[in-house]
Amino acid sequence: MPITGIYGPDDFANRPQGKVSSPRAVPVPGPALPMPSLEWTDDVERATAPLYEHVKHVIPPIEWPLMAPTIHAINELKCARNAVILAHNYQAPEIFHCVADIGGDSLQLAVEATKVKAGIIVQCGVHFMAETSKLLNPEKTVLIPDSRAGCSLASSITGADVRLLREKFPGVPVVAYVNTSAEVKAEVDICCTSSNAVQVVESLNAPTVIFLPDRYLATYVASKTDVKIIAWKGACEVHERFKGEELRAYREADPSVQIIAHPECPPDVLAEADFTGSTAHMINWVRNKRPRRLVMITECSMADNVRAELPDVEMLRPCNLCPHMKRITLANILQSLLTLGEEVTIDPALAARARRSVERMINLKN
Repeated sequence: MPITGIYGPDDFANRPQGKVSSPRAVPVPGPALPMPSLEWTDDVERATAPLYEHVKHVIPPIEWPLMAPTIHAINELKCARNAVILAHNYQAPEIFHCVADIGGDSLQLAVEATKVKAGIIVQCGVHFMAETSKLLNPEKTVLIPDSRAGCSLASSITGADVRLLREKFPGVPVVAYVNTSAEVKAEVDICCTSSNAVQVVESLNAPTVIFLPDRYLATYVASKTDVKIIAWKGACEVHERFKGEELRAYREADPSVQIIAHPECPPDVLAEADFTGSTAHMINWVRNKRPRRLVMITECSMADNVRAELPDVEMLRPCNLCPHMKRITLANILQSLLTLGEEVTIDPALAARARRSVERMINLKN
């Protein structure tokens, strides 16, 4: 079903002006640990050799001695700090495969965050992911190595925008993609990820649903359900740059190539894909299908992470990097563990309201 309406900031004459507000991470004054040695030694080489086996197909041998000492130090500090590292699929292989304890898409990380026993969570992802971890673990310390790691989707809408949408469409339930600030999550009925968006929309048993903020994910959801969708004019700055003509060029060069795409991409891209799904669904598709040659239409570090696991799959990559995800580095993960910064804090009253929409998503039965 086509989207029945799409709205953005310019459609509300009385929209409050100013920057999108969101709780931010703050430095934590506290007991910093001394910087460990970052020399490439025989001990470091032996300790990290099993990790390099996981990434040797995507990290050249000449680069490993530069990374391994920091990786070794991070993994030792995790034990000293009673910390766990969560990493999104878009993180670089040296983070995703070598220091992360838990990796996955937004839904996987949200679910796993509720099971964490460690007292400290280091979120290797963007800021809304760290906020989500804090919402689900209010008593734990949640750190993000660089609080500037934002998201074009999260910055496209405010809590005030949601209130204006509710005024315009009274009684219509509101679904927020998890790629939103805690301020927005506090104003909606339920959250979703790209993995479960259709299921979440249909779980509301409503003829019409407001879906925000990704216009392209909303278009994809509308094509999969009879529920009428009212969308917001947000977009992912990585996925919206892909073009259907790029994919057609790959097929013309090699008709046997397989193409899989994330639903945050524009419709002309999805029309050319052999499979559309969340990052977790894309990875499972590759594991099951084992295509000879593959084009993965999403943030390109994920192609490296998949190839590290499945080196027999040849990746052809139209490479769009997320500048926000790439703010997270081995160096600032190490610094975060040494200084316990930057800590994510959310006003308790706002957090209580935002937590309900996230927990409602997690508790939704399949």
